[in-house]
Amino acid sequence: MAFYRQVGSVPPKRHTQHRTPEGALYREELMGEEGFSSDSSLLYHSGVPSSLVDARTWELPDQALTPNAPLLPRHLKLHDLAFATDADPVLGRRLVLGNADVRIHYSVASSPSPYYRNATGDECVYVERGSAVVETVFGALTVGTGDYVVIPRATTHRWVPDGELRTYAVEANSHIAPPKRYLSKYGQLLEHAPYCERDLRGPTEPLVVEGTDVEVYVKHRGDGPGGLAGTVHVVPEHPFDVVGWDGCLYPYAFNISDFEPITGRVHQPPPVHQVFEGGGFVICNFVPRKVDYHPLAIPVPYYHSNVDSDEVMFYVDGDYEARKGSGIGKGSISLHPGGHSHGPQPSAIEGSLGAEFFDELAVMVDTFRPLSLGEAGTASDDGHYAWTWSGRGPAS
Repeated sequence: MAFYRQVGSVPPKRHTQHRTPEGALYREELMGEEGFSSDSSLLYHSGVPSSLVDARTWELPDQALTPNAPLLPRHLKLHDLAFATDADPVLGRRLVLGNADVRIHYSVASSPSPYYRNATGDECVYVERGSAVVETVFGALTVGTGDYVVIPRATTHRWVPDGELRTYAVEANSHIAPPKRYLSKYGQLLEHAPYCERDLRGPTEPLVVEGTDVEVYVKHRGDGPGGLAGTVHVVPEHPFDVVGWDGCLYPYAFNISDFEPITGRVHQPPPVHQVFEGGGFVICNFVPRKVDYHPLAIPVPYYHSNVDSDEVMFYVDGDYEARKGSGIGKGSISLHPGGHSHGPQPSAIEGSLGAEFFDELAVMVDTFRPLSLGEAGTASDDGHYAWTWSGRGPAS
C-alpha cells in the first residue's frame, strides 16, 4: 500500500543512529517487498529482531486438497462446520478451498491466537461477525464486523477476540493490494476508485510489550501439503518491541460499508465490484446498492462461462437475488468452476424485474487456477447444488 505513514519515534534521517533516552542504539529493521524494489517500512526495535533461543516443528492444521472431480458447481455450508469451544482465529482455521496461489479458510473462535507470522504471503481476513484487537509489531488495530484486515507477509501479530469471532481468511502466496487500475502511477487511489485512503485504518501508536522467551508460530514454504510447513520460534525478548516505524508497508483495515458501489443503466460486470488483487486471484464484494435503471433492465446477472477462472462467492448477509431457490443463505459459499456456465436460478430472473435495490452482502474470490476442496470444503458440501438449475439430478 503506497500510502506513507509514520508512527512513534523515528530518526530524522533513515539508516542513521537512533538512541534510547539512556543512550543505547535502537536496532533498525527494513521490512520490504520484492527484494528492495517495492513498498517497505523501517522499524526501530529495542531488542535484536534476529535473535532466537529455540525452535521446533509446528504441525500445521490439515492442508490437504481434493480435486473438484467430477467438475461440479458446489454449495458449501460454512455455518454447519464444527469448531472447538476454545478455538483461536489462527490455529483454529479450517481449509475450505485452495490452489497454488491462494487458500481460503474459515474459523469460529473466541480465544486469543498465538503470536503468528505468515511467511508465504499476505493475508486478507474478512470479519464476518464479532470484534477483536489485532496486535501487530506495527501497533494494534481494533476490528469488527465487515472489516477486511490486510496483513503483509511476515508481520508478527496475534488476534484477540472479544467474544465469538467468525473470520474468512484469504491466504495468498503473493502480496495483496488495491487493483492497479485504481491507482495513479505513484500509488494514489484515483477518483474513479470505489474507496480512498481516508477509508483505510492503520496502526496509530506503537505497541510495546515486555516479555521473555516468547513463542512465534511461523507458516513458511516447505515440503508439506500445498508446499507449506510450520515452525515455532522462541525469541528471547517480546517481538512487540518497536518504538516507531515509517513507510508504506503495514497492516490496515478497510470496512466493506465504505466501498462505494458502481452501478449503471444495465447490469455491470463483476470487475466493478473489485476491492483487492493478488497473484492469480482477485477479491470483490457485492454490497447493498441501487440496481439497473434501464426500463427493460434485468437486474440479476446474465449467464456467463468462467473461461479463465473459478468463482467463489461467500454470502454474508441480506438476500442474494440471483441465488433464490437454490438453498443458499447466510454463511454459504457457492463454487462455480471454470468450464461450467453459471448464472441466476431460473425463477430469479423474472422475480428480479422492476427491482430498484438489492440488499445483499457477499465477498467473492475469483482465481485463475482451478480450486480444490480442503477438508472443510468437503465436510460442508451440500451434495445437490449442481442440480438446482434443472430441478433434478442423477437417477437414484
